[in-house]
Amino acid sequence: MSISIYVINLDRSADRWKALSDQAKALQFDLVRIAGVDGREVPADQRSGLDERAFQRNNGRTLLAGEYGCYRSHLKALAAFLETGAAACIIVEDDIVLSADLVARSEAALAAVPGADVIKLVNHRIVGFRAVATSHAGDEIGRATHGPQGSAACYAVTRIGALKLLKQMAVMRFPWDMELERGWASRAQIYTTRRNVTDINEGSSNIGTRSVYKATKFPWWRRLPTYAIRITETIRRINYALKS
Repeated sequence: MSISIYVINLDRSADRWKALSDQAKALQFDLVRIAGVDGREVPADQRSGLDERAFQRNNGRTLLAGEYGCYRSHLKALAAFLETGAAACIIVEDDIVLSADLVARSEAALAAVPGADVIKLVNHRIVGFRAVATSHAGDEIGRATHGPQGSAACYAVTRIGALKLLKQMAVMRFPWDMELERGWASRAQIYTTRRNVTDINEGSSNIGTRSVYKATKFPWWRRLPTYAIRITETIRRINYALKS
């Protein structure tokens, strides 16, 4: 198996595409560019595949345009992958740094857990990790009992996994990085590596800064339903991890 890397890249981020292309050329990686959906160019009343009430209830805040674009971009990348005959691929956002062993470690991780639909290769945090296998490249693969883990900047996905995600995640109710981890909802077998397989350029998000996110939050009393949802999600996440 030799997997291609699908890169989500906005047209206005030509500098990022050039940087990744130069890295890929040096590493002899096969990149497939996916033109990202720029959420800022989609009027709020024309956002398809979005349950805005559910998003606000689940997250306790309003949706950022960049989050919508990110979600649709990942669905677009999955659909493009399914048009090929490949068994698996790696989907990345354009703010990662390609590591020389990214493809080899991804292939090894998928081989170590044959039933995996998705293996996350980058996370901001891993708490309560439970390993189910160790790849021949030395990566521990498993699930975390605490989350969200943060980031969907790099993950390996199989054909069956892509089909499941496209079917079950067609309507946006959470940000993509959170939804991707919710295997208990998508009925997909989602795993993660304990250690990051590659790096992210910190502070390079096209979506928003912490202050921007903070400004979207509702008052505490409007977030009460969100707190209840998070408790339920935590219980479901722990059960999902323990059953791995």
